[in-house]
Amino acid sequence: MTHGTSALDDPVGRSLRGPHARFARRLGKAVTYLPEVTTFCAVSADADADASDWDDLAELLGPGEFADMFSSPATPPSGWEPVFRLEGRQMVRRGEGRPGHPPVRSGTEVVELTADDVPEMLDLVARTRPGPFRPRTRELGTYLGVRDNGTLVAMAGERLRPPGWTEISAVCTAPEARGRGHAARLVRALTARITARDERPFLHVAETNTGAIGLYERLGFETRKQVTFRGFRTP
Repeated sequence: MTHGTSALDDPVGRSLRGPHARFARRLGKAVTYLPEVTTFCAVSADADADASDWDDLAELLGPGEFADMFSSPATPPSGWEPVFRLEGRQMVRRGEGRPGHPPVRSGTEVVELTADDVPEMLDLVARTRPGPFRPRTRELGTYLGVRDNGTLVAMAGERLRPPGWTEISAVCTAPEARGRGHAARLVRALTARITARDERPFLHVAETNTGAIGLYERLGFETRKQVTFRGFRTP
């Protein structure tokens, strides 16, 4: 099946109004994930969202709360305080072929992570800072980890789910375990799972993270478009 890319123009909104509806809070056209799941919210895929949409989002989140607009180009009205801005890119995996399997390092194993692993996952995220990750983020999809002699040293998982697509996210490796191919191994494993259910993998990466961009390109991903990640504080 061929999956069009239009759903990727509004990945948060299309996820929350589709496969991730069970994690959504909605008011009018405004929609946001449950706060214990992740920080992302959306109003519209268009840059000129109506003022009432922003009012609805502000009501959903509450006064003085963080509105993580992810890659949405929509600009809020005055009174919404900018919190951060980060240039990045959205990458999609080319459609050809199935991912190969890299060699397995002795003493390591790829495991599917469960609720029991959340404390270790949160600790690894705190050490490596791959992006937003909350106690229930794991519920958005499959999360895989690499254990080295029982210790979780790397992980990656499935996050946004616009129809026909699955985002690979939270790709991170503990500093002491880098350079061993763990990230590549995890991304390949997730790619195999995603393509097996007839969906296509995509991901987002900061423009400054040239090492990760190079890795993803070697794994068959290509840049679809440049994006700007932005967050605001509600009035």
